[in-house]
Amino acid sequence: MMSLQTFIDKGYIDSQELEVLLEEREAKKADFILVDVREEMEYEMGHIKGVDLLKPTSEFSQWALDLLNSSKDKTLIFTCRTGSRSGQVQNVFKQNGHPNVINHYGGIVTYRGETER
Repeated sequence: MMSLQTFIDKGYIDSQELEVLLEEREAKKADFILVDVREEMEYEMGHIKGVDLLKPTSEFSQWALDLLNSSKDKTLIFTCRTGSRSGQVQNVFKQNGHPNVINHYGGIVTYRGETER
């Protein structure tokens, strides 16, 4: 299995890799924050089991600076429906100096792991 640093360097993670990382986090072998950037209604329809934060992109200006400043020493993985919004959020975080951000490429539509409603 690739390390978190490998995904940070690569910039993205696919659904299968995310599933493995979530298992590793459960076993205390990986440490990251999984952030869903979809809207609350989308989230309630179904989300990846293990999401730590719901931070809708429509409210980006309200939460981005706080999360950016409070998480520089942590790895953030952003997810959304297809990987588009999460990629945009990842880019803003990178441009603002966050060293450890990963986009969930393909988003929840490609995720075959456990989900919750």
